Amino acid sequence: MKRLNLKIYGLVQGVYFRSNARSKALELGLSGWVRNMPDGTVETVAEGDENKLNEYIKWCKSGPSEARVEKIQEKWEEPTGEFKGFGIK
Repeated sequence: MKRLNLKIYGLVQGVYFRSNARSKALELGLSGWVRNMPDGTVETVAEGDENKLNEYIKWCKSGPSEARVEKIQEKWEEPTGEFKGFGIK
């Protein structure tokens, strides 16, 4: 188990990024959340199997078809086990 914090830059708000990220996370069996940030980025924190988290990163690098991801900042941490399901904030 690992914890991953991502900050996603580009055209990522107003393009259903959060709802699609939630669907992908649930499909992969991850727990955590995703939210829009005031600076126009999207932030997501996810916990789960490291291989599944790497699949999540791969998805986030492109996002939904309307998104234009410019870059992603990754931060790996120790899991806390605090999440139940995967929410949108």
